[in-house]
Amino acid sequence: MTEYSVIGKRVPKLDALDKATGRAQYGHDVDMPGTLVGKILYANLPHARILNIDTTRAEKVRGVKAVITGKHNPAHNFGYGGDNTPLKGDKVRCRRDEVAAVAAVDDDAANEALELIRVEYEELPALFSAEAALADGAPLVHEDRANNLFTRYDYSHGDAERAFDDADEIVEQEYRLPYVSHAAMETSFALAAFDLQNRLTMWSTTQIPFLLQRDLSEALGMPGRDIRVIQPTIGGAFGRGLDVYPFEPICALLAKHSGKPVRIAFTREEEFFATAVRQPAHVKIRTAAKRDGTLWARDARLLLDAGAYISWGAVTPLVMMETVGSLYRLPHAKFVADVAYSNNPPTGAMRGYGNPQSTFFVETQMDMLAEKLGMDPVEFRLRNANIPNEETPQGLKITTCGLRECITEVAERIGWERRATTDDGRRATDERQTPIVKSKIENRKSKIKRGIGIACTLNVGGGARIYRSDGCGATVKVDDFGRVTLVSGSTEIGQGSETALAQIVAEVLGVRVDDVTVINSDTSVKPWDVGTHASRTTFIAGNAAWIAASEVRQKILDHAAKMLNVAPNHLEMRDRMIRVQGDGDASGKRVAFDKVVRAMHYREDGTVVSGSGWYDPPTKLVDKDTYKGNISAAYGFGAQAAEVEVDVETGQVRVLKLVAAHDVGRAINPMYVEGQIEGGVQMGLGYALTEELQVREGRVLNPSLLDYRVLTALDMPHVESVIVETADPAGPFGAKGVGEMGGNPTAAAIANAIYNAVGVRMNQLPMTGERVLKAIKEKRSETGD
Repeated sequence: MTEYSVIGKRVPKLDALDKATGRAQYGHDVDMPGTLVGKILYANLPHARILNIDTTRAEKVRGVKAVITGKHNPAHNFGYGGDNTPLKGDKVRCRRDEVAAVAAVDDDAANEALELIRVEYEELPALFSAEAALADGAPLVHEDRANNLFTRYDYSHGDAERAFDDADEIVEQEYRLPYVSHAAMETSFALAAFDLQNRLTMWSTTQIPFLLQRDLSEALGMPGRDIRVIQPTIGGAFGRGLDVYPFEPICALLAKHSGKPVRIAFTREEEFFATAVRQPAHVKIRTAAKRDGTLWARDARLLLDAGAYISWGAVTPLVMMETVGSLYRLPHAKFVADVAYSNNPPTGAMRGYGNPQSTFFVETQMDMLAEKLGMDPVEFRLRNANIPNEETPQGLKITTCGLRECITEVAERIGWERRATTDDGRRATDERQTPIVKSKIENRKSKIKRGIGIACTLNVGGGARIYRSDGCGATVKVDDFGRVTLVSGSTEIGQGSETALAQIVAEVLGVRVDDVTVINSDTSVKPWDVGTHASRTTFIAGNAAWIAASEVRQKILDHAAKMLNVAPNHLEMRDRMIRVQGDGDASGKRVAFDKVVRAMHYREDGTVVSGSGWYDPPTKLVDKDTYKGNISAAYGFGAQAAEVEVDVETGQVRVLKLVAAHDVGRAINPMYVEGQIEGGVQMGLGYALTEELQVREGRVLNPSLLDYRVLTALDMPHVESVIVETADPAGPFGAKGVGEMGGNPTAAAIANAIYNAVGVRMNQLPMTGERVLKAIKEKRSETGD
């Protein structure tokens, strides 16, 4: 591979010092003179008609400047499904529905006012599952619809039904997957202020500033050109900020009616019950193979609970069907998913966007099928792995693909040769092969059993066209002193994209990373971008930055060539110097980068040294009828292997080691690629073992970090990250996206390891000690073991 100056180097984050020293300004730190506190009154009823709202006493509380209800809503619905309003005027459809809001000089006045608002309700029958919502005669969540089915996804390629008739081995399983919260360190925040020209500025923890501009325009009934969105430093998002939610237009309405800036900052409890969450799924899936180990067919049927309003959770089947239809070479596939309204919390986008769910049931089935074939799970995956430069039947155009390398890497590093199986599938390891136990007999008799499992993943790595545009803009300018400024449409949410973009620009221009300033937080300054999602920023925004920097590079080289009296294509830019290629300092023909820039300024017909770039990948929206099409310009692949201990007396699972190998094209910054992988693994471990938002009758029962079990640093096993580089030709310097892959296969790898340890298949997440122990007891009662 080419030797680069800064690409591939472990460069510290540009904002690392500010964050480490407390200088970074997060949303909760933003303040303006005269800013009021905004608070929201929630219905706390799952389904009810609003008969009357009395705000008289609340309006009289000292310090209260505005009280608003549904009658203050603009005459516009908003949101992905077009079914939401800021405040609810006629009925409430879930417990978190917003019925009133106040703005006051402090928290005490705002909370007192909320307590004095009186709401009369007529309770209505409620639906607490997708199954109940789709039953005959079920009450309607939205009366303007014929039923509670929002949509059905129906995808197929090949002839799945006939393929199952022709298959030699078939496995079938049913899965239930839970609600999960983003649990970002920073809770949701908005601050709204109107100027004297009635223009709105919104500070927000959004991931989609330009789409939020549009959505607020729709929700508030005002021109988008009069809305400015500013993003402060964001303390985590993970998909939470991919839609407009009622608290944001509510904040703007309070600012409008009070004539003052208003800030709404969620409490931790609100963060759990009032934000969209990862949706639960009820899945039935069959997978088939030929006797020679050829993966032959999949048939998946899903029922998804979208909640009371439609957000991006309703679109996750587009990603799930990619896993079902295109992970491994698969000639036949069928995928049907019904998305239903209910009176449960609304569901939205979360890291992986349906992939952790689908990877779990697809990859545990791969192990089941391998066992039925009498084939090693690694060998089975290698035999059917995706390969480079191949289009799947679904229309995914795979260019670079390191899946085989990822599988081989994790198998070798986890010590796959130590994983042997007995007749019932449990691990039985020879004492000569492992230091873990002294002997096979001791391991069998011990209450602690150990196992090893593997799982793979496919993820978009070159954007994902879910809007008409998947593009991003960038401008690059250079000042007289050689300071380079990149203005990028992209959004930094803590993932380190600013640093990666700075490295791309620095490499193109031959300067140092600390010579580059990145500006990307204000819609009135930066060019358009669709937002941070789908692991797209390094690939899409990186390409835009590369295009803009390359324009600047050519301008500078052209002028330097005149100064040095050589052809531009004979020059190179490196370490703040421009010199003849391969000449070193032998000829003395060299000139400083900043000197050339000044020469371009200070002359007759001088010019600003700047360039612009726009990159929109050559992809297309999937066909609305067949769901086929190439949604991404590149695809990432990965494999993870886990080694676990299972206590057969308590069911507790302890992950000893996890190896994660991911094909990232090229690592712009290996340190932050590893950080993305390991952060994804942490979320995947939580999904596998501890995290479940407990929702009963529409109520969140564990809205605190005490009761919602997020794994801490002390809970983490040893994680070994392996970067597999395939240098994708479409990516900036060969890079592909990596942000989501790390969490996709983790739960499946752990489930497969549990089976290897104790011989039980887990089909419900999280795999708590209680559930694992129940499965062990059920197996004992069935087998008499």
